[in-house]
Amino acid sequence: MKRLWLYVLLFCSLPTIVLATEGEQGNAFLNGIDAVFSQLAKAVFAVLFFSIGGFPLIVLWLLLAAIFFTIQMKFVNFRMLGHAVELVRGKHDDPNAPGEVSHFQALAAALSATVGLGNIAGVAIAITVGGPGATVWMTLGGLLGMTSKFVECTLGQKYRIVKEDGSISGGPMYFLSRGLAEIGLGQLGRVLAILFSIFCIFGAFGGGNMFQANQSFGAVARVIPLFAGRGWLYGLILAFLVGTVIIGGIRRIGKVAGTIVPVMCVLYVLASLWIILTNVTALPGAIGTIFMGAFSPEAVEGGIIGVMVQGLRRSTFSNEAGIGSAAIAHSAARTDEPIKEGLVALLEPFIDTVIVCNMTALVIVITGVYQNAPKELNGADLTSQAYGLVIDWFPILLALSVFFFAISTMISWSYYGEKCWDYLFGATFGEGSAIVYKVLFLMAIFIGSVANPKAVIDFSDGMFFFMAFPNLLGAYLLSNKVVVDLQEYTNRLQGSKG
Repeated sequence: MKRLWLYVLLFCSLPTIVLATEGEQGNAFLNGIDAVFSQLAKAVFAVLFFSIGGFPLIVLWLLLAAIFFTIQMKFVNFRMLGHAVELVRGKHDDPNAPGEVSHFQALAAALSATVGLGNIAGVAIAITVGGPGATVWMTLGGLLGMTSKFVECTLGQKYRIVKEDGSISGGPMYFLSRGLAEIGLGQLGRVLAILFSIFCIFGAFGGGNMFQANQSFGAVARVIPLFAGRGWLYGLILAFLVGTVIIGGIRRIGKVAGTIVPVMCVLYVLASLWIILTNVTALPGAIGTIFMGAFSPEAVEGGIIGVMVQGLRRSTFSNEAGIGSAAIAHSAARTDEPIKEGLVALLEPFIDTVIVCNMTALVIVITGVYQNAPKELNGADLTSQAYGLVIDWFPILLALSVFFFAISTMISWSYYGEKCWDYLFGATFGEGSAIVYKVLFLMAIFIGSVANPKAVIDFSDGMFFFMAFPNLLGAYLLSNKVVVDLQEYTNRLQGSKG
């Protein structure tokens, strides 16, 4: 019944959306919305990218947290990496533990929200703006970000709630409200939880939805002429596909993501390895160029600080460590050990940034397409050109990758936004209010495909990064609890081995 009402509401609304986004009146309407959000976006980005010693505030906030947690957790990102892989393989699973999805499905669902355009386009942007050396700092950001993911996802599991129907709700909004109440900061926790939820909902509609639809339409239309000039058709298909998944909740999202993400990652990595291996003689030179550029970037504006900022910024934007979104997906994993899920989560930045982003970076540097690249060539097009020089059919594979990565990103972010929506409105209006959210989410997919609401997306992206402020503040205040739990877990683990 829910599915029927969802589609009835959605497709009854589409004619209105089409009329609102086409013709002179539609353009005037969209331009008016963009003008309003343009001012809001400027204010948001003025805060996020306020420069402190050459570093944008948001990058500094995320970087310092990652360094602090890495030291506080005694480099758990390195010393327990192997054990994290064992957990994903199901070696230490308890089939009777509470939860809705497996460790692997939770990891896939969270990865599906991060692996995508950030790896394909973001890396190219980092290299064209900051030079090849940005890759080193991007990798360092990913390695440090593993601990931020560990802390926030452990807390998400620790303070999750299990409802009467067996469904799980967790994430920063719950560890902020419930966790901070335990240490006498309940009022602060409630305020931070509300702010996080609002930021997450806006982020889900923008960067997690309209941006994905808009960018994937451009990539697909370039290789499939049927869609050229027919954004409405693409939007209908995309909304339908995403709708069939998100109605099933985290269980279906986990199953779909568990299929799409590994397949697309493997195809992308294999294509990258093929190019690297067929140009293996150029590999030492490429690596040398990357490391030289990291520490002596004469040609980069801002020098070494400039290249560090570009690398760390793109790392953060790609793997979302410290944002708190992944904790929502990992909260649903079947386990009675929050530390276990935190360890599984630390694999995300490793896969996303250390492996996938570095593959892209090596191909771009080896092929040399970043040199004298025209400004009008955006990140995804530059990556496509780099791979296309060696694999002439790769642009088609890249368009397919962008399409499926966009779907996987949207289904995961729909879940993130829905859980925050439920936190804000579920108690007052009941679980049925989630249908309203899903209809709005699918409508946004259609709008993103037929229009280019740039300022709306920019504002939503700003809200996405604002999530890091309440999330990490709560993580700082509760991190000692994670230290205690981690020590107890490692003691039991060592005892079982002994």
